[in-house]
Amino acid sequence: MNQVDFQGEFWFPVTPERLWGTIEQFDLFTSWWAWLREFRADGAGLTAGNVLHGTVVPPVPYRLRLDVRLERCDRPRSVEARVDGDLRGRAALRLEDADGGTRVAAGWSLEIRSVPLRLAAREAYPVMRWGHDRVVDMAVAGFRRRALPAAVATYMPLQYQNAVVPER
Repeated sequence: MNQVDFQGEFWFPVTPERLWGTIEQFDLFTSWWAWLREFRADGAGLTAGNVLHGTVVPPVPYRLRLDVRLERCDRPRSVEARVDGDLRGRAALRLEDADGGTRVAAGWSLEIRSVPLRLAAREAYPVMRWGHDRVVDMAVAGFRRRALPAAVATYMPLQYQNAVVPER
């Protein structure tokens, strides 16, 4: 179980353009999410070539160091990225108008690269997966609560579905 695959959809009560602009507020990320540490971006905004660096601290006893290189960015519709660090793989976001707001389709396929994490996954993959899913839940909830406070009054429930792919 050295792979983390995810596909999910989330709805936000703002336009794609406003959501895009909110996502670009990198300097506020650590105030929105207690699980994100040591975050910095090499440049400004969601632009191809920018690299985001940070440490993810899920509610389980491990940390993930990640570097996310933005490869393709089509404002305000899509972001494609390459992830490196303790995990390696591809990730994408797609934004589209939906029900007076924005539907975001998020997905990634990441290989666990860190030797200690690979060993932990072999012994406790369900716990690691649970930690992953809690970080996703906290990311979306925190983003809604902190980044979009004026729009939360029209909050629509979070929905996502995980797809777990066994080790190849």
